[in-house]
Amino acid sequence: MQLGLIGLGRMGANIARRLMRGKHEVVVYNRSLDKVKELQDEGAVGVDSVEKLVAQLQKPRAVWVMLPAGSITENMVEKLAGLLEPGDIIIDGGNTMYKDDMRRARALAQRKIEYVDVGTSGGIWGLERGYCMMIGGEDPVVRHLDPLFDCLAPGLGSIDRTPGREGRDDRAERGYIHAGPAGAGHFVKMVHNGIEYGIMQAYAEGFDILKTKNGEQIPADQRLNIDVADVAEVWRRGSVVSSWLLDLTAIALAKDARLEAFSGEVADSGEGRWTIDAAVEQAVPVPVLASALFARFRSRQDHTFADKLLSAMRFGFGGHVEEKK
Repeated sequence: MQLGLIGLGRMGANIARRLMRGKHEVVVYNRSLDKVKELQDEGAVGVDSVEKLVAQLQKPRAVWVMLPAGSITENMVEKLAGLLEPGDIIIDGGNTMYKDDMRRARALAQRKIEYVDVGTSGGIWGLERGYCMMIGGEDPVVRHLDPLFDCLAPGLGSIDRTPGREGRDDRAERGYIHAGPAGAGHFVKMVHNGIEYGIMQAYAEGFDILKTKNGEQIPADQRLNIDVADVAEVWRRGSVVSSWLLDLTAIALAKDARLEAFSGEVADSGEGRWTIDAAVEQAVPVPVLASALFARFRSRQDHTFADKLLSAMRFGFGGHVEEKK
């Protein structure tokens, strides 16, 4: 299948590579043309303008936008709307606010252009592991794009199948779902990231307790000299708290148990805030998720070992750089 891809950052470039491995044709554009040249050398069709990208695609065209959420993506979607024709498809694979997806889908429907939102999780590891995708849009359009999603997804892998799922849509087991109409994909991804904040905060606080038990503020006869890197490693193996985030924690602590490379100023990319906003709108109590978000705000004023561990996890899965200046 053919796809136009705009945005060759950490995830966009690897999405292109994974699709090419699956024998799909990818036409790529990026503002920085050196990235276009890099992908072109690997087998993609590289172009130096959005107009040329659209001209290279066969109808019905499908264009995946993988740019930072906000005005950059908004402007690109509007530009594409002026270049595409009825029946063509715009896919937003970034972390857009779901209400923007709903608005865009309504506006594009007036031009008979289809809109699909894809909440994409997998970070810098997606090329090898595959991407977990939560998709919003009209069912016939999503089905048309299924070969792309199936190629990008992790597949069944070695995970045991969940008892009781017989007869259900197996796309969820392969790593992607059609979550609902436009906006549903990014809504599910937004809540996913809100939960991620909470899980990361729980790990960070727990390891802070372990490390502090070794500290000078503890009387010498009460220090336990716990090796936090070993704790992370043993919890990876058979523990009920094992997870990929714990794997990344173990990697970071094995490299440097003091996490000296990280400042402890933990950024938030927006989805945690939006999750809390949705909870308020829907009157759903989310004390853990709210506390995790507020802890990130606090980290920009007072840094702890827990904050450094959050930074290390963010760097591990997404390449987010929060190193010491």
